Amino acid sequence: MTEPLIELKGVSKSFGNHKVLDNIDLTIYRGESLGIIGPSGTGKSTILRVIAGLLSPDEGEIYVQGVRREGLIEDGRQQVGIGMVFQQAALFDSLTVEENVGFLLYQNSKLPRSRIRDLVKEKLEMVGLPEIGELYPAELSGGMRKRVSFARAIMSNPDTPSEGPEVLLYDEPTAGLDPIASTVIEDLIRHLQCLHGVCSTYAVVTHQDSTIRRTSDRLIFLYEGKVQWQGTVSEIYNTEDPLIRQFISGSVQGPIKVAG
Repeated sequence: MTEPLIELKGVSKSFGNHKVLDNIDLTIYRGESLGIIGPSGTGKSTILRVIAGLLSPDEGEIYVQGVRREGLIEDGRQQVGIGMVFQQAALFDSLTVEENVGFLLYQNSKLPRSRIRDLVKEKLEMVGLPEIGELYPAELSGGMRKRVSFARAIMSNPDTPSEGPEVLLYDEPTAGLDPIASTVIEDLIRHLQCLHGVCSTYAVVTHQDSTIRRTSDRLIFLYEGKVQWQGTVSEIYNTEDPLIRQFISGSVQGPIKVAG
């Protein structure tokens, strides 16, 4: 295995009386494609937000390229740039596609607007959406909105290339999409990983079988706030672990408690 890029050690997180993450150990290695799976409400999105530095753990330590993180992402410079793609795309409805993708540069850089527009055009071409910069999110399909959010996540300032995203975190990137649109997104996730100068490492939270198979090399299974299993994609479809068998088959019979 290559070098650890991000490490969570003994991480716990509660909301009120509900313990969502319970003494989690997790490692993301440089260049890998990690899938995070498990039943709903088991902390998958929470763990992404902790990794991204958007949420502080109650207990435990987070290391980024061997350096312990102190505070949240806005509290200081990170050793590795981390981009986040949210489940609902999280675009600003009142802004054009171009303004959404270039938002951070417009807000936080000294680049001229013409340069930012060129960078936005480049990123939109990377995700297969040229010539849509003047449209608004409401004019796009669900799959197109997801791809615009990808373009925003990989945007970086060429004046400070070390701050660009090296890791991408995808929260249910194919949720709510039809099978064809899902395939487009799954292919794009792999495509972006292979592009020189773009994120070579990612973690993806998903429930969707095709997304598990097509975007992940290594998997971890979360249940009741803990990592209950980890292995490769081929192993998960052949294991006799009762938790995994129930989850993969979608059976209501088994050790996983059925909500409602």
